[in-house]
Amino acid sequence: MTRQDSAERRPWGALEADVLAVLRAAGEPLTPAKVLEGLGGTAAYNTIQTILTRLLEKGLTQRGPSPHGGRGHVYWPTHGTATAIAQQMRALLNGPGDRRAVLREFTAELDPADAAMLRQLLRQVRRNPA
Repeated sequence: MTRQDSAERRPWGALEADVLAVLRAAGEPLTPAKVLEGLGGTAAYNTIQTILTRLLEKGLTQRGPSPHGGRGHVYWPTHGTATAIAQQMRALLNGPGDRRAVLREFTAELDPADAAMLRQLLRQVRRNPA
């Protein structure tokens, strides 16, 4: 791989995020070809199929038969953006490392409006536990 090739590579996880964004924006199930089209053709078709399969295995998408018949499939997101991001945040917190330190670093970088919103949400959770 040349230096230029590595500079053009997407950051880790970016293609999955882009595919999910295309699926959410569509508002209807999409074929891999339509996902590729939504990405502007910036990846190989087989790569998109692989990403869609990985997202399915992670529970982030669902799959059904193509309405056009044949062996093809269509995909759609399992959850909305907010739910998916919250799940990713929980997964990261449950991973290796010092949970308290991660939360401390996260909250240290919040702007005042976001910090106030988080305090309000935490008060609501304390009043109405699930």
